[in-house]
Amino acid sequence: MKLLPLPAFTDNYIWMLHDGTHAVVVDPGDATPVQHALQSLGLSLQAILVTHHHADHVGGVGVLQQQTGAAVYGPAAEKITPQPIGLTEGQQVQVLGLTLQVLDVPGHTAGHIAYYCANSPEGPLLFCGDTLFSGGCGRLFEGTPAQMNASLQKLSALPDHTQVCCAHEYTLSNLKFALEVEPTNEALLNYNDWCAAQRASGRPTLPSRMAQERAINPFLRVQHPAVAQAALAYAPQTDVNDAIAVLAALRNWKNEFR
Repeated sequence: MKLLPLPAFTDNYIWMLHDGTHAVVVDPGDATPVQHALQSLGLSLQAILVTHHHADHVGGVGVLQQQTGAAVYGPAAEKITPQPIGLTEGQQVQVLGLTLQVLDVPGHTAGHIAYYCANSPEGPLLFCGDTLFSGGCGRLFEGTPAQMNASLQKLSALPDHTQVCCAHEYTLSNLKFALEVEPTNEALLNYNDWCAAQRASGRPTLPSRMAQERAINPFLRVQHPAVAQAALAYAPQTDVNDAIAVLAALRNWKNEFR
């Protein structure tokens, strides 16, 4: 089984899993990178998985479905064209001999879902769309801080070696903010150096690992005293004992951070 990040637009990744014959793609906002990969690798597209309705995640779905006949799966609670097979938490998708569990992770959008595969030959996989990024999380376009915190904690509970397949190469900008929050976090400092070297060499920083994210991502560390104190310094009314309030302060801070 091969896992490939297909670059799209300026910073998107369309994730492709393939077994040498068949493939599945996640969040194909643009059909062209998928078409090129299918042709160059001699693959047949079996399924398309969608995490949420934003155009940079669904823009290529119609073309790919029409060309390949691939099944399309997506969140039951969101309006997507073409209409996918609607999924909610507790359901499963079977692709390429793998079982993907559906997780409800609202926050970035109201009906956002993620796909978790525990039985991949290369270890657990998480396709989390725009809910969790390496070093960050998605903006709250439709959801609440409470929803995002619950979603992030749900993902954070996955096994340490879970490969975190985020949909954007936002890592370095996220880490710049994370270092403002926790400037003395040694794991964060080391990871920032590694990611900078990856990008300087033209390589992706992704997938990350869940253990790495728990060590460096401020949005997963809202109950850590240093993170809570940083949120308090930014927003003096923040209740440092309230994880949701800390996350809300961090997200507002990140929205205006440059």
